[in-house]
Amino acid sequence: MNDTLLLRETRGTVAWLTMNNPAKLNALSDEMLAALQSTFSEIAESDQVKAVVLRGAGKAFCAGHDLRQMTDKRQAEDDGAAGFKDLFDRCAEMMMTIRKMPQPVIASVHGIATAAGCQLVASCDLAVAEEGTRFGVNGVNIGLFCSTPMVALSRNIARKQAFEMLVTGDFIDASRARDLGLVNRVATDLDAETAALSEQVASKLGLAVRYGKGAFYDQMEMGLAEAYAFTGDVMVANMAERDTKEGIAAFLEKREPDWNS
Repeated sequence: MNDTLLLRETRGTVAWLTMNNPAKLNALSDEMLAALQSTFSEIAESDQVKAVVLRGAGKAFCAGHDLRQMTDKRQAEDDGAAGFKDLFDRCAEMMMTIRKMPQPVIASVHGIATAAGCQLVASCDLAVAEEGTRFGVNGVNIGLFCSTPMVALSRNIARKQAFEMLVTGDFIDASRARDLGLVNRVATDLDAETAALSEQVASKLGLAVRYGKGAFYDQMEMGLAEAYAFTGDVMVANMAERDTKEGIAAFLEKREPDWNS
């Protein structure tokens, strides 16, 4: 089932993943979460994939959790408490897998990205949105504050802007999302803009990007002095790599580098 629920296409060194449940607006059902988790984990171990694109089939990127499936969990004796906790834990694990992957993950967003779908955009390293896309953490409108989505959202945009979205349930458009820092680019031709960005990222030395992505997130959790000490060590390790030595030599000699990775 995962083979049809999450489609995978390879374009050079870029893996294109398409959430493929348009009838449910690509909701993060138990099955979709499992498909994303297993695929991201597999790609993370690959030396052949240098970037990942995540998009949605149909008229939306992702509408968040599957509310009908969530409601079914209430049939348990605890009114669904254990099932809900398990769901949110699995969702958080998948979101954190994106961050821990060595490859940059680019969200290619159209239609809507709501609640946990907006969380998914915020969890990706980069995002391109089609003009007209709407973003919202709108659970408060049905009585459920988007507490787990706010973890990723509040690490992307300013505090008061994030809280306004969470507490009002209001939607923002793609241009506003770009202004706030939730997405990088707004495109009229989403596939072309996403392809251009993913190919640019994938053209860089893979090991350098792997060093950089991990260090980028790790240093953000540190104090200033600790961050400088840590990233200095990262750069020392990066400088010791054969392909980095070759890249610097090629630059100085005004030729193309002969990289192995």
